[in-house]
This record gives sequence, C-alpha cells and structure tokens, in this order.
Amino acid sequence: MWDVHTHFMGSDVVAPASNFLPSFLPGTEALIGAVTVDDLRATLMAGFTSVRELGGYAGDVFPAVEKGVILGPHVYSAMGVLGITGGHSDVHELPLSTVLTACSIGGISQICDGVDGCTSAVRQMVRRGAKVIKVCSSGGVLSLNDQPEDSQFSPAELKAIVEEAARSSRVVAAHAIGKNGIMAALDAGVKSIEHGMCLDEEVIAKMKEKDAILVPTRHIVEGLAGGAEDLPPKSRVKLERMLQLSRDSVKLAVKHGVKIALGTDSFSSDRKHPVSHGKNAKELLYAIEAGMSPLDAIEMATATPPETLYVVLVCCLVLAFLTKFFVVADSSNLNSGRQARKAGQLKVGYDADIIAISKSPLEDIGILTHPDNVTHVWKGGVLYKKPRV
Repeated sequence: MWDVHTHFMGSDVVAPASNFLPSFLPGTEALIGAVTVDDLRATLMAGFTSVRELGGYAGDVFPAVEKGVILGPHVYSAMGVLGITGGHSDVHELPLSTVLTACSIGGISQICDGVDGCTSAVRQMVRRGAKVIKVCSSGGVLSLNDQPEDSQFSPAELKAIVEEAARSSRVVAAHAIGKNGIMAALDAGVKSIEHGMCLDEEVIAKMKEKDAILVPTRHIVEGLAGGAEDLPPKSRVKLERMLQLSRDSVKLAVKHGVKIALGTDSFSSDRKHPVSHGKNAKELLYAIEAGMSPLDAIEMATATPPETLYVVLVCCLVLAFLTKFFVVADSSNLNSGRQARKAGQLKVGYDADIIAISKSPLEDIGILTHPDNVTHVWKGGVLYKKPRV
C-alpha cells in the first residue's frame, strides 16, 4: 500500500507537534533523523511499502533505507514546503529573519514570494532531492495567523511553481483547504489537492476536467478532533469548523467519481498518538464511511497513488490469494518516469512490493488497520516481515 501524504518530523517525541521552535536549534535535525528510523520501520511493518512525504526529514534519511542500513518504505519526498511570508508554512512564532535563515540551510518551512522567488525555491527543492513539490495555496488549521479559507500565492506565483517543477519532471501537490485556494491550484495545474475540505459541484467539475487527484487526509482530521483539547485555542476553533466540511467533501468526491489517493497526514512519533506512524490504514475506514466499496478503497491505497507522482497509469491492481494469504500489490504504469519505481505488476522487471494479510479485506477492510494482521511484507522482492516461529 501507499500513503501519499506523510510527515516524518519526530513530532511529540522531539517536540510537540504544534511547537516548531526547537526545530531550529543545533542538533535537532540529527535527533529527528534518529526518531524517524523507527517511524519508517513502523510504516513498512504496517504494510505501506511506499510513501510520499510532503515536508519532513524522511527524504534525508532515505539513502540509508536504500543501502539497507535501516528498514523503511520507498520515500518520495518534497523535502520542504513552499509557502508565502506569513502563510501556512511560515513559523509565525519566530522572527522572520530566523525563519529565512533556516530556509537558507534547509528544513521543512520554505518561504518564497514573487515569481522569481518561487522559481528559485523549486530549484532549491529539486537540488535537495525532492521527487514532488509541495505548496500551500491556502491557509491551514495548525498555523496560527491565517485561516483555511485564505488564498495564498498569486496565480502567477502558482503557475511559475508548476511550470518550473515540470522542467525537472516533478509535479506539484497543493495544501488546499478553502475553495479559492483549491481553484487557484487547479488552474495553475497542480496534480493533487491535499485536504480539499471545501469541495462543491464547481470544484468537483474542475478537478475532473484537470484530472486532478484528491488526497482527503480524513485520518488527521478525525484523529485531532478526538483530542482537540490539546490544540492551541485558535487551531481548535478552525478544526471544529472544518470537521463536517471535510466529511461532506469526501462523500461528494466519491459520489462524483473523483480520483482519490490514500493520504493520512501522519506526523506523530508517539505510538499512543491517534495520528502516529504505523496507523496509516485507518484512512481506509473513512473511505468506506464516505461511500467507497472495499475494493475501491483498496484501489485508493494501491492503484491510484503512483499517479500523484505524475504517472499516466496503466492500471494493474493485483488482487489474488497466495495460499491462505490475501495479496495487495502496489500499482504503477509501464513508463513511470524518473520519480516513481516500477511496481504493481508481478512480472520480470517490476518491483515485487507485496503484502500478505491474514484475512480478505474485501470481507473486512478493518483487518488492514492492525499491523499484526499484515503477516508478510515484501519490498522489491525482499521479505522484510514474516510471522515469528
């Protein structure tokens, strides 16, 4: 399976998720990297063989995964998150000079303004190794001084980001909650709409026209809502306002056949947190609630996700029984380009990214939400998980 919206930041272990200040202190990135090692392991053991990280440090750690030093899924990272001064990716609690200094040496928050600044920021992310570009075209819930309905980036800036990304064979994922931010991102040519909590008939029509993909991240909305008392008061009010809108938007998207990919916005390294890494499959439950069939939900987790890396999909969802185990394979197309591996077909030349499950999820999709029920995990044909004897 794939999770196309994750963040590996050591949150709730290195620092509270709502407090970004320690992330600028010397040594913190090394500590986050150490915590991320177990987060990547937990993600793989839960049956997620690929993730798209839309801001975080897994992209920096992934070379160790490739070399076999640590366990983890394939990581397609955006590295930093592009946003305007004072926008969702800004750190409002700190002096701007501090944030800009941090931008110049890396990190998650990346501030850029104006067409030239946006073009330069994309190039910097590509230089750092980004496989996808992440932008904030609207305000957010956890950022303090903006609103989810606010538009961020001008049309010219968004267009410049999309065009510059395309020059390097990258596509753009847009954090877009309010309608104006969603429409602006779609007009600019982004590939995926992240969160998309304010969908209506007009937005749905535009998404289908642009062949855009919705990544609803219901998991974080419901997870945070269950413990909203821990959020800052401003964020708590915004979350409460967005909760029902998010539910209604996903139902509308399912009803009208919008492409949907599984993304959770998982960010916490505290295993007790409702949105911690390793609980990614809970997004499937919210898809069922929104009207998907179990098979549609499985497709959301396997066949559609590679398209968020600008894959023109030749769908091959492999659903078969191997002895008594149910197998779900990642899906990709015949020519996945430089940003995605060949996965999804059990044939020579393709990665064998496969999981075996103790029971068919077509009978009970919830079986996937318990990592112990994922009995085997193969990534690239290598067995990483099997039952203990």
